[in-house]
Amino acid sequence: MSQTATGETRRDSVVIIPMYNEKENAAAIIEAVLKLPHGFDVLVVDDNSPDGTAAIVRGKMEEHPGRVDLIERSGKLGLGTAYITGFRHALDAGYDYIFEMDADFSHNPADLERLYDACANQGMDVAVGSRYLTGVNVVNWPMGRVLMSYFASKYVRLVTGLDVHDTTAGFCCYRSEVLRTMDLDRIRFKGYAFQIEMKFTASKCGFKVGEVPIVFVNRVLGTSKMSSGIFGEALFGVIRLKVDSWRRHYPQKK
Repeated sequence: MSQTATGETRRDSVVIIPMYNEKENAAAIIEAVLKLPHGFDVLVVDDNSPDGTAAIVRGKMEEHPGRVDLIERSGKLGLGTAYITGFRHALDAGYDYIFEMDADFSHNPADLERLYDACANQGMDVAVGSRYLTGVNVVNWPMGRVLMSYFASKYVRLVTGLDVHDTTAGFCCYRSEVLRTMDLDRIRFKGYAFQIEMKFTASKCGFKVGEVPIVFVNRVLGTSKMSSGIFGEALFGVIRLKVDSWRRHYPQKK
């Protein structure tokens, strides 16, 4: 936290949580983030959930003025575009540390503190909450899905040369400088390949992308948004990502 010119306390971190039909989790995940010692704000990007998710978030905005914000979009426009929209909003608001996190408690909110520490105190520009840095730390996923995710990350590392064990991870902290330097308009993927593209682009821009080991727990409430098509985009898109990088100029970290 820091002090504004008027003496008010300004929180330096915001957690972006995309939501679609997350009424079972919305209130609980917001409260879990807000109660953490560091003092994280929450930005929800809701894609016109028909189950009333946005109304729950608006209720939390009233309970916690200035701590919770909501962007409502017209429909399901993709995970990647949800985060890009959230990134722009967070940068305009002046946050120094911007986080990605799922709404379903598959990411432990307490680990936000460790990701923050990695960027604020340990020299990382992007801190990735990694399921695969110290083995396979996934709970309650079907074995087929674990293998698909694990070997997809191995494949991405092989193709791109990116030194990250969990390339499709969606639990990350970005220093604001990273997002300001990257050309967000050129991020093309919408599904989980978006996560690969963000890490790859940050690395190409000269930023340090590191990992913090976490335990990933499959959702208990609500319905998964994962599909085989998402992994297809990740598997085939990385080849184009790598080829395009050979002739692309990346803005560099100052």
